[in-house]
Amino acid sequence: MSESKPESTRRRGRPPSTSRRELSELALRLFVERGFDETTMDDIADELGIGRRTLFRYYASKNDLVWGEFDQVLERLRRDLAAAGDIPIMDAIRQAAVQSNTYPDELLDELHLRLKLIQTVPALQAHSMLRYAEWRQVIAEYVGSRLGCAPDDLVPVAIGYAALGASSAAFSRWVAHRDEDILALLDESYRLLAEGFRSITAPGVVSRS
Repeated sequence: MSESKPESTRRRGRPPSTSRRELSELALRLFVERGFDETTMDDIADELGIGRRTLFRYYASKNDLVWGEFDQVLERLRRDLAAAGDIPIMDAIRQAAVQSNTYPDELLDELHLRLKLIQTVPALQAHSMLRYAEWRQVIAEYVGSRLGCAPDDLVPVAIGYAALGASSAAFSRWVAHRDEDILALLDESYRLLAEGFRSITAPGVVSRS
């Protein structure tokens, strides 16, 4: 663990307009180079040329740096669900899951790295449960609003967990096979969920007939 340095001795010069995104991107690079557990918030602040307290005003922990702008991800999911209209609920969730995970090509490597860290670093697992609960809540609230019931009723909660499973399966596949299309994986995973996996004819074989 690196020794904390007085703020007055840290490197300076990074513009005051440094964004949360820029901080998160640099932290990801350090996690890759040095390891997540081996990189401290002091290390990140020193690399950025900002004070440790300043860094904590942007992100409360190393875990949050990996997740980046997750609040924006949730808001995007809410908007995409709201825009789905009156189509079947599972179709709406599938479309929103795909749309809310659509990123420019130049950001896919960063997304892949974030997901890889989240899925492979034990220290991130407990924090991930909190984030997953927030994501499931968005789904449950949407389902509850469509069905006219409370978000914590069984059906909204069950669909929230099932939807998270569909997304997690697609992301796990993509982390292991970077050359595949993450959007196609998400779409297929949610289609299988909506069909109750009835289209499966053999392990790994999907029938569309």
